[in-house]
Amino acid sequence: MRLTHVAHLRLPFGPLLSHDLTVSEPGPPLPVSFDQARHVGLGDRAGSWMALAMRLPAPVPRDDLAAAWRAVVEAHGTLRTVFVPHEDGPPTLHEVGVAAGDWTEHEVAPGQAMNHALAAVLDAGCRPFARPSHRFCVIETTDGPTLVVAADHAHVDMWSMLVIARDVLSALDQIRAGVDPVPAATPAFSEHTVALEQRPPAPAEVHRRWAEVIESGGGAMPRFPLPLGDPTPQPERVVIRDVLDLESLAAFSARAATEGVSTLALAVAVMTATTRELAGIALRTVFPVHSRYEDRWHDSVGWFITNAVLESPDPDPKACSSAVREAIRLGSWPLADIMTPWGGMPEAPGMFAVSWLDMRRLPVRIDTAGLDAQYVSAAITTSGVMLWFIIDDTGVHLRCRYPDTHVARRSVGAWLDDLVARMRDVAAGAQLPAVGARMGA
Repeated sequence: MRLTHVAHLRLPFGPLLSHDLTVSEPGPPLPVSFDQARHVGLGDRAGSWMALAMRLPAPVPRDDLAAAWRAVVEAHGTLRTVFVPHEDGPPTLHEVGVAAGDWTEHEVAPGQAMNHALAAVLDAGCRPFARPSHRFCVIETTDGPTLVVAADHAHVDMWSMLVIARDVLSALDQIRAGVDPVPAATPAFSEHTVALEQRPPAPAEVHRRWAEVIESGGGAMPRFPLPLGDPTPQPERVVIRDVLDLESLAAFSARAATEGVSTLALAVAVMTATTRELAGIALRTVFPVHSRYEDRWHDSVGWFITNAVLESPDPDPKACSSAVREAIRLGSWPLADIMTPWGGMPEAPGMFAVSWLDMRRLPVRIDTAGLDAQYVSAAITTSGVMLWFIIDDTGVHLRCRYPDTHVARRSVGAWLDDLVARMRDVAAGAQLPAVGARMGA
């Protein structure tokens, strides 16, 4: 299943509808995670959502779709919470009740592309302070509906979107069987926030290492190693590439096994070599890691992702494997306390992040055959570079977002070209970068 962008999403033409549940007034406050606080602290805005789109093979009554969506919302606590802004303090999180809602048909203007019409609906409804901040959209065709489930990032991560899609499909199966849809109850994300706060604080050595990492980045999280041009947020440019097909992925993974490392570690070795070749420095990147550290969180919906830092100066695969392990260790502690000296996670223009999602390893899966299921991201402005790798049963897919400046086009384009070529060469049996090779000047 690939990660695409709303501007690249190909949709059928037909009535565009959303089902909007009725929500109650906010209840008592709930705990807010460190990353949720960072997200909503930036204020209400468009483009802060993520979505998943899939096509069903046959028509489905609207009432059945509405019932399936309500069952999913009732099963996952974070989908029944809203953020409330305050003039005299940070936003607070509150639980709300949900009740049956209504379908709204959205106008598609003459000449307007369906993906642009959909983006407008999601930008309006999936915002940090919307109530609720998620939408269930349907494009109706005679062949069957295209479903789009979307939510503000404060309540979901990419793993969560897969859980939501699975539960929607399961609820529809139950309805077709004449059974009221009842997805299995799962722990709410707010419970995870409490559990994380109750974990032991990070040891002094982890605090020291984080301080070193941030100091080596000039007092901020890692930035892209090549020039990007104007540091102010710019309209994004999005590049989507199929890096390795299934056969090449098998060869790449076999090469990793021969080296005694994971597929991820070998990919980091290639990124390290590319960065050394083009920028003459070590690979330093923000590296998202998940906090579903117990099986009970596997079927929950929430923002179970936090940031670590991956530093990799040596392209030797075993050294890169150690770098990956250290990044995971740095991201395995509650960050609120660790980031106190900087007043939160210190970011700067040009921040560089690499995300790796191997769909084959997730404990949550859906049968995507015939569904054309795709992760969908919003259109934003940005000053940094974000790279996603999606690995599934068809191969390795890459999506990169960066500021659309002439300088960034050259820099990021060259870095991606070199990376993709090296990964393909490794899969084809090319020699790995030499250990201790001279750093470029």
